[in-house]
Order: sequence, then C-alpha cells, then structure tokens
Amino acid sequence: MAQGTIVLAVGGNALAPSGLGDVAGQAALARRVADQAVAIMDDGRRLVVVHGNGPQVGALALAQEAVAREVPPQPLYVLGAMTQGQIGFLLGQAIGDALAATGRERDVAAVMTQVVVDRADPAFAAPTKPIGPFFSRGRAERLAAARGWSVAEDAGRGWRRVVPSPDPLEVVEWPEIAALVAAGKVVIACGGGGVPVTRTPGGLEGVDAVIDKDYAAARVAALVGADVLLLVTGVDRVAIDFGTPSQREVASMSVTTARAHLADGQFPPGSMGPKVDAAARFVEAGGREAIITSLEHAADALAGRAGTRIAA
Repeated sequence: MAQGTIVLAVGGNALAPSGLGDVAGQAALARRVADQAVAIMDDGRRLVVVHGNGPQVGALALAQEAVAREVPPQPLYVLGAMTQGQIGFLLGQAIGDALAATGRERDVAAVMTQVVVDRADPAFAAPTKPIGPFFSRGRAERLAAARGWSVAEDAGRGWRRVVPSPDPLEVVEWPEIAALVAAGKVVIACGGGGVPVTRTPGGLEGVDAVIDKDYAAARVAALVGADVLLLVTGVDRVAIDFGTPSQREVASMSVTTARAHLADGQFPPGSMGPKVDAAARFVEAGGREAIITSLEHAADALAGRAGTRIAA
C-alpha cells in the first residue's frame, strides 16, 4: 500500500556537469538522482520529479545564437520545451534502469507540461532567473551589451544571463499527472518549471520566460495532493546568518518563522529564498510538510535524519 506521495524538485545544476555538451556526464548525474528517487520509493511511496533547466536552456540559447545566420533561433519557451524532452529522457531512462535493477517494472513517464503565467506579472519587467553558464563580470557585461541580455551575479559564483521568472498560476496537464500518479507511475513533470504559456481568446500562447522549478513543484504538489515537497539544493540544511560567525543550521521551523526570516532578508532571492518561499506556499496550501536538503540526503531527510523541515 502506498505510504503517500512525494514531489522531488531537483535543480538543473544537479544535472549539469561542467561541460554541458557532455551527454555521458549528464547521464551519470541523472543516475545519481535516480538512485535517490528509488530509495524514496522504498516504503511504497509514490513519486513526482520536477527538474530545473537553467544551465541547459541557457546553453541551448547560446548555441542557437552561434548559428543564427544559418538557422533561425527559436523563442525561449520553445527552448524550454526542448530541454523538457532532453532532461525528461535522461531522468526517465535512469529511473527506469534503477527500478529494473531492483526487480520492479519500468513504471516511469515524462509528461510535457505547460504552466500558465500572467503577462502582467512584474517579473517580466525585472528579470531574475539565472540561465546558462557562468561568466566573469567583464565578459557578462560585454555579452549583455552585444546581445541585449540582462545579467546579474549568481550567489557569488559568477555572472549569468537572467530572464523573467513569472509566478506559476496553473499546471495545464495536472489531471494527466494526477492520473499517472494514481496508477503508480513515477512521473517527471513541470520540467524547467514548465513551458510558460498564457491564456488568450485563441488558446494557449507561449511566452519568453523560465519559471522557477521550486515554485512549479509547490504548485503541482498541491494539485496532486502530495504529502511532502522535497526540495533539493547544494547544502544539507538551511542556515540562519549564512556566511557570518553566527551561522547556524536549522533542523525545523514553522511557516510563520520561515516567513519572518524571508522578510528579514535571511534567505536572498538569488539563493535560498525561492526554496523557503515555495516550501511555505506548499504547506499553506494544505501540504503536510516541506523539506530542504541535499540530493545525497534526500531519502535520509524523509526519515527525519537530515534536512530542514517546514510545517504549519
């Protein structure tokens, strides 16, 4: 009997080796995710995997610009759909192999997912979502001037292109996702935060943006009635006063405390902020708890041995 549904959100950086063109390297990282995914399912849990695509979609945009004279470049939302297919294939194959290795059926499906956003969202006037590779400040600023980019420093790691990241309002394919989960399939959905679209009198229309995968994961987790939202990041636990002598890890906090820390600037928008905010949103929407931890400790976090838990 299933013991609940988990939504696992994995960043695009977790699936991007230093050389993004290295398919073997990306496949190896996908297998690391798959090992944790199968470990999460060991107690009969159902699983939805949501992944980011920042490095991948940025690299694809760069590649298009390099051959723009020969091949007309595609809009950013189409590149998002392409990376859904790319990463969905890698994760689907890796999770299927990991299931088969334990004697289980390859019950895994990647769902092409569209996510509705508002064209009037303030995010379109203030790009914040980092995509593509890291640059020095000088090179980033030269590229911005030459190509009309917006650029910003990404959490002290270097400079990157930034694009609009509007709030996800509606997951178009959520009934199909929910049906697959109910049938016991591992579902890969909302890849790259979902392909951003808006509703028009003529139907759905793509828009140039990249949705934050943590916010999309919180939305789909609420829609499918997940018990736990598991947000993977580069650290085992969230820290207060990060980077100062008084830095301390936090094992658990209430939504009220999380909101207070967000308001105080403890969790900056470019790093831990979206994860803590997404966790709070999920719990406020009726989810039991959200957990933030590293990929290596994902299964341990569900058992209460790692991670930062956020609950009502």
